[in-house]
Amino acid sequence: MHQKTSAAFVGASWLALGVGMLGYLTGLWRSDMLLNEKGFYFTILMFGIFAVVSVQKSVRDRLEGLPVTDMYYGICWLSTILSITLLTVGLWNATLLPSEKGFYAFSFLMGLFGAIAVQKNTRDNQEVSKKE
Repeated sequence: MHQKTSAAFVGASWLALGVGMLGYLTGLWRSDMLLNEKGFYFTILMFGIFAVVSVQKSVRDRLEGLPVTDMYYGICWLSTILSITLLTVGLWNATLLPSEKGFYAFSFLMGLFGAIAVQKNTRDNQEVSKKE
């Protein structure tokens, strides 16, 4: 049974993505970090979002019987794990207050969750629209 995703869940997903990314980016903008540090953390966010969207798509493709190579599937998961690991190592070694480290970690994870949920909703609603 396929049905359109509720407007409430779609809105909550976009809100999670927006709040996570905007919070993270605002924190970077206002921080006293060097520009190369800001670039590192920005790149990690973009890499992480791309990685989790790729994981969601490849998992979904496999469930629907669409071909996904094991190599691509593995790279998607490796990229997701690598982005989280890089953020963890970066924050562990950063000269930030523990509250700042927690802020970046949770806004990053919220952004990743939001990206997965938005991708899922988009795919679900596209599938329902095809069948109508």
